[in-house]
Amino acid sequence: MPCYFCQRNIQVIDFKDIALLRRFISGMAKIRAKKKTGVCSKHQRKMAIAIKRARFLGLLPYVVN
Repeated sequence: MPCYFCQRNIQVIDFKDIALLRRFISGMAKIRAKKKTGVCSKHQRKMAIAIKRARFLGLLPYVVN
């Protein structure tokens, strides 16, 4: 399964793109594993950083009630 970001030639993962980042977090607001999402290692690291930045700014939740 090819990487979502490599297929679309996305180099920079923007932390403000909440719709994109929501695809890669679970229902409990956890970051999904590489095996589940099919993202390559390079983009998994960038995606995790973007999700953590969005959480810090309050754009994404840390936990779901």
